Amino acid sequence: MKRSDVQELKEINVYYEKICREIAKVIIGQQSVINQVLICLLSNGHSLIIGVPGLAKTMLVNTIASILNLSFKRIQFTPDLMPSDITGTEVIEEDLSTGKRRFRFVRGPLFAQVILADEINRAPPKTQSALLQAMQEYKITYGGETHQLDLPFFVLATQNPIEQEGTYPLPEAQLDRFMFTINIDYPSSAEEVEIVKTTTSAYVASLQKIIDAEQFLSLQQLIRRIPIADDVITKTINLVSLTRPSQSAPEITRKYVAWGAGPRASQYLILGAKAKAALDGRYSPNFDDVRYVAHSVLRHRIITNFTAEAEGIKSDDIIDELLKL
Repeated sequence: MKRSDVQELKEINVYYEKICREIAKVIIGQQSVINQVLICLLSNGHSLIIGVPGLAKTMLVNTIASILNLSFKRIQFTPDLMPSDITGTEVIEEDLSTGKRRFRFVRGPLFAQVILADEINRAPPKTQSALLQAMQEYKITYGGETHQLDLPFFVLATQNPIEQEGTYPLPEAQLDRFMFTINIDYPSSAEEVEIVKTTTSAYVASLQKIIDAEQFLSLQQLIRRIPIADDVITKTINLVSLTRPSQSAPEITRKYVAWGAGPRASQYLILGAKAKAALDGRYSPNFDDVRYVAHSVLRHRIITNFTAEAEGIKSDDIIDELLKL
């Protein structure tokens, strides 16, 4: 790494502490969720958050977007949502001086830097495919023309784990585009007391903008330049290979897993580990950093079989056991 890279890495930890202080003005607790979202952002990935309504998912994303000085849009996914509702559409414009008419593309809500796709599994597959192109290629195609999205571009999608009627399960190909699946849980009793006190008072948080889009893009590029030891990469790849059912796989994998994680899991584990080390103020990640992001990266990439479902075995249980090997 260059000397300037080392200096920038020191700045990441400073930025992280400032961002956490600003978020704490609005969000009570949920530090693990905040860390994972920031790791995902620095790694240039997308997140799927699973949690019941009322756990401040929208507020968290909106707050982070504001602190990072990024544009934010929330899209409520519904069964009647069409691709043009999120990508944009063409309208006819008439030039009053010449009387000529022409089509003009009106941008949809996807043309923002931070997108909250609320209850993504309620939209039909055609609309989900339009979102997938944006997530994968950072561009939108409409009427034969391609429109580039502003960078950084980050999609945070939510799912309600309770109501599953009238939903369209996300296909594995689209799930694989999400770097993380983050489970958000209820706050503790002490945190809930603080939440109620804050939200039922006249308190209004004043948030400072810590960093801008250009600086954040520079930090995303820096994360990829962080060196990592070959043995950490080897152990990471071995961990991912343990999720794939085969004759040499562990018994728990052979018994409960239908399909294991692909190579993208290895890439995201390494990127996530690099970002975690950077947030902690370290210059190179170790395997403990891989462990930290393992559940978020792997839980939606391990497809369990009927035996696992019958015995109540979840992908997180399998990951727990694989991390002990």
